[in-house]
Amino acid sequence: MTTLLVIAKEPRPGRVKTRLTPPFTPQQAAGLAEAALADTLRAVAAAPAARRVLVLDGRPGAWLPPGFDVVAQCAGGLDERLAAAFARCTGPALLVGMDTPQVTPELLTVDFSGADAWFGPAEDGGFWALGLAEPDPGLLRGVPMSTAETGAVQRRRLVDAGLRVRDLPCLRDVDTAADAHAVAALAPGGRFAARLAGCTAAPPASGPGAAR
Repeated sequence: MTTLLVIAKEPRPGRVKTRLTPPFTPQQAAGLAEAALADTLRAVAAAPAARRVLVLDGRPGAWLPPGFDVVAQCAGGLDERLAAAFARCTGPALLVGMDTPQVTPELLTVDFSGADAWFGPAEDGGFWALGLAEPDPGLLRGVPMSTAETGAVQRRRLVDAGLRVRDLPCLRDVDTAADAHAVAALAPGGRFAARLAGCTAAPPASGPGAAR
């Protein structure tokens, strides 16, 4: 059975979701990050897994449900931290972040019997999920992170290694206020949508003149 990994940052004001400020305050942004993480962990908790691991930058809080092992992120760039998370695993592993609170247990239930890797692209050009039947940290080290080409480079790395890659649906990360409203609409019953509804920021403008 698969190990499910969640890589996350402790939702503290000023440290998470800084691109949401403005229009939201740092406290609101941290609250939205906490809700997104809680929704993600709830989905992971409901998916079948051999082990559930939170790879955390910071300390766990009341948002952490039971059933998770918590390990600290290593130092270095995101590629090194992702690689180190996979290095802790033996057997199939699927890693997700905390930016897609619309994720469901069904999306996290992957079958490696016909695949060596699972890849979940994100709308911004990155990726929201990466699964490896045989975790190899070298498949992530050196991939440029947080660019519009990150996902394409990472997927090409998998293919070039001769792996059979299967794709998960493309999801939208929550980075901006526009993302937050769009994602909340996709999962209106989640904690993220409820927390967003309680924020005082106005919805982003729409139409030809809207900022992107």
